[in-house]
Amino acid sequence: MDKRSLILNAAEELFAERGFDGTSVRDIAHLAGVNLAMISYYFGSKEKLFEALVEYRSGYTTGVLEELAQDENLDPLGKVYKLIDFYIDRIFLNHRFHNIITRQFSTVHTPELKESIIKVKERNMVHIRRIMEDGEKKGVFRKIDIDMTIGSIFGTITQMTLSKEFYCRIFGWVSTDPNDYTPEMADRLKVHLKDMITAHLRINNLK
Repeated sequence: MDKRSLILNAAEELFAERGFDGTSVRDIAHLAGVNLAMISYYFGSKEKLFEALVEYRSGYTTGVLEELAQDENLDPLGKVYKLIDFYIDRIFLNHRFHNIITRQFSTVHTPELKESIIKVKERNMVHIRRIMEDGEKKGVFRKIDIDMTIGSIFGTITQMTLSKEFYCRIFGWVSTDPNDYTPEMADRLKVHLKDMITAHLRINNLK
């Protein structure tokens, strides 16, 4: 792994554990095993490092969403199902980054950092909204509040990931790693969201 990637991975681990304000550049350099000057060389500042981390982790997701929105072989509901599967797998696999984005957005006081998060969310929302709008135009989905529907999907996923210990306890899920997510949790969440979104979107629910 190159030094830039080492720094990004170390920053992600520390930001998730201590928050942006609780992490120093020196801490990141130490964990990455690089000279402190390397962070200035690659990123310039801790703020720019945070912005680079957001782009580093979110770029793949944006590409997948763009391809999904353009896929002519899937019907709109199939695209929504694939979207749900992708996001749950992606967030559970990269839960540290998801928690950074969720928590830092509400706690960080630097407008530039918030703006970097908002831009990524807006960029991805364009593709998700396109899928929903396509379903409406084709008469597969009823007329809905698209933005609130998207918020409901991601709000449910976020609630489950940020309150993992609580849900593991009430559902009786056992995980040996407090940072790990059991397959049962992912599967149950996927089934629930697909059932919920199907009932919400289908045109025959107007009856």
